Amino acid sequence: MISKSPPLCMYPAGWKLLAMLALVLVVMVWYSISREDSLYFSIPEKKEPCYQGEAERKASKLFGNSSRDQPIFLQLKDYFWVKTPSAYELPFGTKGSEDLLLRVLALTSYSIPESIQSLKCRRCVVVGNGHRLRNSSLGEAINKYDVVIRLNNAPVSGYEGDVGTKTTMRLFYPESAHFNPKVENNPDTLLVLVAFKAMDFHWIETILSDKKRVRKGFWKQPPLIWDANPKQIRILNPFFMEIAADKLLSLPMQQSRKKPTTGLLAITLALHLCDLVHIAGFGYPDAFNKKQTIHYYEQITLKSMAGSGHNVSQEALAIKRMLEIGAVKNLTYF
Repeated sequence: MISKSPPLCMYPAGWKLLAMLALVLVVMVWYSISREDSLYFSIPEKKEPCYQGEAERKASKLFGNSSRDQPIFLQLKDYFWVKTPSAYELPFGTKGSEDLLLRVLALTSYSIPESIQSLKCRRCVVVGNGHRLRNSSLGEAINKYDVVIRLNNAPVSGYEGDVGTKTTMRLFYPESAHFNPKVENNPDTLLVLVAFKAMDFHWIETILSDKKRVRKGFWKQPPLIWDANPKQIRILNPFFMEIAADKLLSLPMQQSRKKPTTGLLAITLALHLCDLVHIAGFGYPDAFNKKQTIHYYEQITLKSMAGSGHNVSQEALAIKRMLEIGAVKNLTYF
């Protein structure tokens, strides 16, 4: 007859082993939960309470006394009746580009839609272009925000489940403009030009006035035909580029080769426009991860950022600081 040994747990050593395994399991679960909480912002079934001026109050720790008194978009009257002085050249100011800007502002608009103006509390989400949005299933949640801000030529079509379909504003510059702005935007989407150089003003003027296009002066050929409604075009106030560079990245305003990304600029804008600011799809792969794509919609890697004029590691620190003080909350991990 074969005698059976008692279960492992009957021996003192077995109890110790089981206890150690249980302790390891508890620690792993705790670490996973704590890490998850730090990387993800769970989306509640009900809307998060929104308090007027809340984002601005928290952002004041970063930006100081800058407030909503600064216009979001440039307007003609500030350059037509009086010459608005600017201490810096583009992209941090309009110094030296006033005459060209005057012609552009005569063709575009500056108003914020009444649907946003009338809100007692503005809930906004800035949708980045990062690979973290892939398979996120955030589309439905993103569509519920009052204001959805998107960047450059990031597509919506084909990615609706992850990124949603609503676009209130899209920040872009000529080289990042989608060749057909009506394809990836809603009819009422505001197309917000971020001017990095004087040629950017020249591009939008030639497009809207149907003048002879200039092909030189761009690092990548922008659209030569761009079917957009002038009433939907806005010119972003360079003030936001200035404070993003100065307050968040500590960049010198004069002759700086480094500039904030459109994404960081969009968050800065949102903190001045909105009362509640969430972000999604921000963050780059680790520097050692050479094969990880940086966008949810295309197969380019971090290598493509070399020579871009952006300090992505410094921007990551700036966004982490915003998350720490609660100025923004993250819908994806960072």
